[in-house]
Amino acid sequence: MDTTASAFREVAVPVSVFAVLRKELASEAGTLPTIHAFHAAGYRAGTAAADAFRSSPDEDVSALPEDEFWTRLTSFFSRRGWGSLSRTTSHPAVGLLVSQDWVESTDVDISEDASCSFSTGFLSGLLTALAGGPVAVLEVECRGRGGPSCSFAFGSESAVHELYGHLVDGGNLDGALSAL
Repeated sequence: MDTTASAFREVAVPVSVFAVLRKELASEAGTLPTIHAFHAAGYRAGTAAADAFRSSPDEDVSALPEDEFWTRLTSFFSRRGWGSLSRTTSHPAVGLLVSQDWVESTDVDISEDASCSFSTGFLSGLLTALAGGPVAVLEVECRGRGGPSCSFAFGSESAVHELYGHLVDGGNLDGALSAL
């Protein structure tokens, strides 16, 4: 019986898979292509994981009360070993998901090129599938770059793009959110 095309399936791999894949792909393709590949793979995995998040295939999670949705989302990631995740609302157009122990990042090998590219894509794909419309995600802080946490801003594509522009122009997160 072929089960590969049936219901959502998961497999556990060591956390080190992120670092090994990133290192090997970067040595073959370079840093930027690696980031793009991880993001694209994460997005596809996130859209597929939406079925695992729902209690039933036809459940409309967008109808859940806000607190229940975020509680289920943080539990979803925690049960699967991704780490703890909390949501804050710093701006009406942009929310933040924050973790001090996010699995894709480590505070052991600090690098200015570090990022949680797979996670960013995964979160975007999952939230997009659950919301029924595009949800953009931008990592705004990474433990792998020396930050105290991994923080992901999420919202509409235009709001997240504008936030990114403010950050690229040298603003800090609080200033960039205030400028939105």
